[in-house]
Amino acid sequence: MLYRSLVYLLGMFVNFFGVALLINATLGAGFWTSFFIGVSDHLGYTVGFWYGAFQLLIIFINAKLMKQLPEVRAVVPVVLESLILDFWLEIVFGNVDLSTAPYLVQVLTLLTGVAVIGLGVAIYILPQFPRAPVDQLFLAVSNRFNLSIQAGQTLVAVIMTSLALAIGGPVGLGTLAPMLFLGPVIQLCYTRAYPLYYRFHPQGEKVYQESYQ
Repeated sequence: MLYRSLVYLLGMFVNFFGVALLINATLGAGFWTSFFIGVSDHLGYTVGFWYGAFQLLIIFINAKLMKQLPEVRAVVPVVLESLILDFWLEIVFGNVDLSTAPYLVQVLTLLTGVAVIGLGVAIYILPQFPRAPVDQLFLAVSNRFNLSIQAGQTLVAVIMTSLALAIGGPVGLGTLAPMLFLGPVIQLCYTRAYPLYYRFHPQGEKVYQESYQ
């Protein structure tokens, strides 16, 4: 349990380090983050605060779409991710400003952010703990409206990008890049991280074999 928890937290920290890089590249952020930044700019409070507040709302939206009871366990990743996101944005990168940096530096920061996010997500999903509500929303939409997962992801992405644009969120290259490249990066990192996760697992080969059953 301790091992799984540490890997889970490691994945979150790596993931949101990548999110912070993406935001600080100033070429646009992911569609969810763009929306939360727009809300933060208009209403105050931190991006992490609105990230958590809207995810709590999405717990109930997911439950309604799936015709199930709200997933109470999803509150745990919501709180953790909100705090970790603010840690990177407000403390570590609080005084970082790349808006006047050379364009090449901004692009490299953006691409590094996408790669780091992909690595973080791949690590984060390995322990199979509850995922954040936004990660379940794609599945809920796909299930409710009988869509493929890709179509559900695209629908949510288009809606949230439109909302982010409407409220002045930072939509740009940084919004498009994750949509194009994040999936393949996650798959690549997950494929390589999976055997390493079980190699260092306290129960080692036994748990690795059980995962295939």
